[in-house]
Amino acid sequence: MTTPAPPIAPVKPVEFVNHGDRRVDPYYWLRERENPEMLAYLEAENAYTSASMAHTDGLQKELFAEMKGRIKETDESVPVEKDGYFYYRRTEEGKQYAIYCRKAGSLDASEEVLVDLNVEAEGKGYMRLGNFSVSPDQRLLAYALDDNGSENYTLRVKNLETGALLPDEVTKTYYGLDWGNDNRTLYYTVLDAAMRPYKLFRHRLGSDVATDELIFHEPDASCFLSISKTKTERFLIVHLGNAVTDEVHLLDADDPNAQPRVVQPRIHQMEYGVEHHRDGAGNEKLYITTNWEAENFRVMTAPMDAPGQANWREFIPHRPAVKVDQVEAFLDFLVVYEREAGLRQIRVQDAQSGDFHRIEQPEPVFTVSGGENPNYASRTFRYGYTSLVSPPTVFDYAMDSRQREMKKQDEVKGYNPDDYRAERVWATASDGVQVPVSLVYPKNLVRDGSNPTLLYAYGSYGASIDPSFSSSRVSLLQRGFVYAIAHIRGGGEMGRAWKEEGKLLKKMNTFTDFNAAAEHLIAAGYTRPEKLAAMGRSAGGLLMGVVVNLRPDLFRAVIAGVPFVDVINTMLDASIPLTVGEWEEWGNPADPEYYAYMKSYSPYDNVAEKAYPAILATAGLNDPRVQYWEPAKWVALLRTRKTDDNPLLLKTNMGAGHGGASGRYDYLEETAFEYAFLIDQAG
Repeated sequence: MTTPAPPIAPVKPVEFVNHGDRRVDPYYWLRERENPEMLAYLEAENAYTSASMAHTDGLQKELFAEMKGRIKETDESVPVEKDGYFYYRRTEEGKQYAIYCRKAGSLDASEEVLVDLNVEAEGKGYMRLGNFSVSPDQRLLAYALDDNGSENYTLRVKNLETGALLPDEVTKTYYGLDWGNDNRTLYYTVLDAAMRPYKLFRHRLGSDVATDELIFHEPDASCFLSISKTKTERFLIVHLGNAVTDEVHLLDADDPNAQPRVVQPRIHQMEYGVEHHRDGAGNEKLYITTNWEAENFRVMTAPMDAPGQANWREFIPHRPAVKVDQVEAFLDFLVVYEREAGLRQIRVQDAQSGDFHRIEQPEPVFTVSGGENPNYASRTFRYGYTSLVSPPTVFDYAMDSRQREMKKQDEVKGYNPDDYRAERVWATASDGVQVPVSLVYPKNLVRDGSNPTLLYAYGSYGASIDPSFSSSRVSLLQRGFVYAIAHIRGGGEMGRAWKEEGKLLKKMNTFTDFNAAAEHLIAAGYTRPEKLAAMGRSAGGLLMGVVVNLRPDLFRAVIAGVPFVDVINTMLDASIPLTVGEWEEWGNPADPEYYAYMKSYSPYDNVAEKAYPAILATAGLNDPRVQYWEPAKWVALLRTRKTDDNPLLLKTNMGAGHGGASGRYDYLEETAFEYAFLIDQAG
């Protein structure tokens, strides 16, 4: 079958002048969400992508069957006990979504289905559970659903004794939902026009939601508001903050009329988080994790009656080589989540004596994370473990005896970890900095440059892409691929300085680090440019857009998932969701210095007449984080300027948002499509 000619978007130039600099945007009109011409263009791109990939239909079906065949379709999570009930999630063969359940008193008791997302999704193309909170007396469930990917959630309340939904329903809520201890009061957050959670409301069951009490309004357009409950269940924590500044308020969970009480008023560029502790004698204090005079954070204590910074006392000192991410308080222990030499670690500390130890792990390169631990008095800590070769595993760890018990490891059919090898190598960046790169590949791999390789990275917001297992990725490994993660600056893998060295006016380090990782893989014989693919999503999609402008010769193929590629236009438009809060990461282009620096790397503003790798860009029409028009405009401009014959494809999910498909089988189909593109390009 002959592939049709690619669609060409009409040019409708719009001129912008900033700081004396003139820019002409030929495709600004693609922002017109309701314009039938725009929708027709996206559909034409989808049709072209489908036709261009038609020759891989058999491979896509093969990949999907492999991926589906590896997962245990009928499965169940490890139950979590809370106040006499065992809560768990399970899946059933052939069904897209999880079913949330519990059993009373014993795992041998009859099952009670709380929410079946398969039922909720009937007749809908998308379904996501955003919040799930059971009342303290375990009789009511508050939960929130998104049925289009916009991340606007509808809050509902279910009577778990009768199974009936209460009339209480709130639309346009966001992540963050908790109960007061009277079992009648709900706290929830709502969004402003820029998709920023900015107000906290208190709802009393049975009352008109239109009369819900506004508890807090955060006017700073750069700050997000969130709510959570302490493990002691004594307080609700109202957190306000942006990328560099935090402010925390406490709400008495026992008082349905309580007003927020500030812990420490915000100080620009001072970050802190709060954890409440109460010992067996009823003595209370706060643990404060903060960057105050501690780049990699330290842990302080504060008295309840005067919790401000003036009364903070050091509990765990700052250590230049170890970043403290978070603390979790139990009655007799403190669990400290740390990061050292690019790896997550878990430290257990006696709350009274201060004695501490790290939980030892079985592999040299791994990822650990806290599990569900709702019981404050527990002496057992649940955590998750994974690596590039080890499937996700749940452990229960006795904090006093230091014994651990494996509760479950995900079953991966047809997979043998002994067939693969994981390692960490170091690439030398352009300024001499050593950049860690995590690798996994078949054990019999020969480093002769012939191996197809996928290099993945993110590199923004201090977020870390830690080495973890993917059963889908096995389909690449079984075809001889090397899979690599470049832990580049802008991320948080190597501590807070790693983030600071890859943001604002140092953002270029992120991009050159990635190219250095690619060069290292080539020089070390893992692959060569004709066999090397790159992949990133969101801010990682920005990374893809930049590196193909800087070094298109390094890569055979690139997948840019929901890519943030129209940097200047987006950062200049405060009406676009999330823009104002992003200024702390990228800078505000109202400042001519930041404008010039952003323009120097913005992918859309630097598309040139030259040869580019094969490119697959994806978008979500309902995406509130990276608007669909960014990849659409980028692809439209690339079509008119690139000088090569390599494929350039745009695939827009017309019924989803930033995360793509919500159903587990639909998600596997999307993954199979992307892998087919990579395998096809690798030859």
